[in-house]
Amino acid sequence: MSRAPTRAKGVTKMIIEQIRAIAKPGVVIPKPEAKSDFIVKGWGKRRGEEALIYYIPNHENRDRPNQKGVNVSEWEQAHSRVMSGEDFSRQWFEKNMTACFEEGDCNFTTIGGVFQLLGLVDYERGAYKLRRTREA
Repeated sequence: MSRAPTRAKGVTKMIIEQIRAIAKPGVVIPKPEAKSDFIVKGWGKRRGEEALIYYIPNHENRDRPNQKGVNVSEWEQAHSRVMSGEDFSRQWFEKNMTACFEEGDCNFTTIGGVFQLLGLVDYERGAYKLRRTREA
């Protein structure tokens, strides 16, 4: 049996632990062009999996924000993409993470925004790119 899958599972488990540590309820998720705040609610379920749930502005009723979520396997898929040195672009997101995209295209900037909070990426013209110099 190869050791690579065990190592890979450890890396993906680690990214979820990092997301849990930084994306606490009430944290504002950075978005490149948002006019209102997108705020972490906490952990719940989306598409049958554990997921980070967040509030999005409801422009019809500000007192009742809508909710969206990104599940664990989607975080792992996006993280794998970024750490391979490939851009996490909206185009790639729409094509490769269809269920996440169909729930809401705001999930793209949520994933990127949380990765920004972790110091992993920078946003440049429609794509999140691996930050070459990590902040200490």
